[in-house]
Amino acid sequence: MATLVNYDAVKMQPVLFNAPVMTNGFRDPSFAKNKTLPLHRWVPWVAGFSAEFVQDCLQIYLQNPSTKSWVLDPFAGVGTTLVESYVSGLNVMGFEINPYAALATQLKLQSAQVPLVQMIREIERFERFMRRTETGSLKSEPHSLPPEGFRGRTQLFSPSVERKVLYALDLIHRMEDPTLKDIFRLGFGSVMVGFSNYSYEPSLTRRAAVNKPNIVDANVGLEISAKLRLMAQDIEWLQARMKCFEHDPDRKVIPQTIFSASTLVDQCDFVDLVVTSPPYLNNYHYPRNTRPQLHWLGFTSGTGYSGAREGESFGKFWQTVRESDPIHLSFNMPDLSETIESIRKKNADRGAYGGPGWANYVATYFNDCYRFCSLLARLLKRNAPAIIVLGNSIIQGVEVKTDQVFGQIGALAGLSFEDTHLLRKKRTGSSIIQSSIRADRPAKKAALYESAIVLRRLE
Repeated sequence: MATLVNYDAVKMQPVLFNAPVMTNGFRDPSFAKNKTLPLHRWVPWVAGFSAEFVQDCLQIYLQNPSTKSWVLDPFAGVGTTLVESYVSGLNVMGFEINPYAALATQLKLQSAQVPLVQMIREIERFERFMRRTETGSLKSEPHSLPPEGFRGRTQLFSPSVERKVLYALDLIHRMEDPTLKDIFRLGFGSVMVGFSNYSYEPSLTRRAAVNKPNIVDANVGLEISAKLRLMAQDIEWLQARMKCFEHDPDRKVIPQTIFSASTLVDQCDFVDLVVTSPPYLNNYHYPRNTRPQLHWLGFTSGTGYSGAREGESFGKFWQTVRESDPIHLSFNMPDLSETIESIRKKNADRGAYGGPGWANYVATYFNDCYRFCSLLARLLKRNAPAIIVLGNSIIQGVEVKTDQVFGQIGALAGLSFEDTHLLRKKRTGSSIIQSSIRADRPAKKAALYESAIVLRRLE
């Protein structure tokens, strides 16, 4: 056990507590540890890092925190960085293009102003109404309809479950308070897969595909209300905590790509610390995991992934660039260009499905890295650090040490590449990039790892 220093949420002064740490001073970065923590446990999420990791970043890298300090997360997800910073009395700003994730983050940060007594009354009313769906005493049909254009290999909800879901949405849609309505929508979205014929394994997949039976019936109201009561409990915790501050920290969640910051943020040199994790170079299809929520909560309609704004994703996806003309780096890095060209030559006879398509993906990804680092160089204060969590990748049998490359790109964009901290020696990778069908086997086996890269603006 080692002694760490953390910032007290009230006085912004160091307080001591004991916790296991790694040799680099960080605790376990896995998001799974958030499942039991207030606010963080609202929404299951497949990516991101732990609240403890964010706490360690604040302790180690935020010097002299004050009521004027700003923490930025350009890829906010469901808000781990922003929530931890906000409850420590810091001003926060986040960008997130996925509307469902952005809603979750925004509501967590708004919770200090939620009318808690009214929320409890709405939960009780919801419970009374949903009990009638279980007893069959509701004779009229629900008014809500399944989202148009949502399709899958298996029907999302069994008929009995879907009918109860539509009744629940009827009541949620009739709620007058917009914030409470959104909290109920989020509560439903966070548990809906649990009573569907799909499952997180950890990616969204059919239950039948992982040898699980479909869910023929479920107590939909009970599962939603249980989540809502847990959320109410966390809101009460947050409101008690935030009352101790003499100031109200500022909070801004922008449901846009970070690349929109150049037009949406009217100031530069204001960020004291960045803690974030961009999409990895592994073609993991983040939009797919939230497609049910995006459709059933009304963020999108029709087929495909337009609601999650796939085309605006950092680094794009292999599927979106594979058939383009050859894409090259927009900046000068000869070693990286050589790596990309070596990938381009792999399985060239397979065209977009071989090296040429994957080389386009790698080049696009690192071009976005350069754009991102150039933007950070404008937003960070002088001497302010950015902690970027990334993992290496294996593309067509070629290992790409993304963390090292990212650090070099940061230096080209005007930042100082200060350090790399190994966080995990082993992590799960995307099978699509290591498949023997789509990749040559590497000459030597390369392990997938995860690192925290430290960049700093010095000028």
